[in-house]
Amino acid sequence: QVQLVESGGGLVQPGGSLRLSCTASGFTFSQYTMSWYRQAPGEERELVAAITSGSRRTDYADSVKGRFTISRDNAKNTVYLQMNSLEPADTAVYYCNAVKITPLIRNDYWGQGTQVTVSS
Repeated sequence: QVQLVESGGGLVQPGGSLRLSCTASGFTFSQYTMSWYRQAPGEERELVAAITSGSRRTDYADSVKGRFTISRDNAKNTVYLQMNSLEPADTAVYYCNAVKITPLIRNDYWGQGTQVTVSS
């Protein structure tokens, strides 16, 4: 059974920090590109950050570059999102995503989401 379980969300003041974690089970984590997405009320889900299976490449949305850092620990089947200098515009539900694409298959898994609220 595939599971992605996010944790670490909460309420933080502007300028503060949070670290999100996503622990995976039920598939070979080290073979998957891992990403964080977010969705604010009334908005479409957007890609925040992604990291390839071997951590060789990371990508970030322009809005979070220099503030957020994605990392992974394949031994722990966990991907992280360190969020610094948080702004009210970062308020959203954050989702963990795992994807593996080959010529024969596309596997795409999602977590249940964790709420991040940035407010004074």
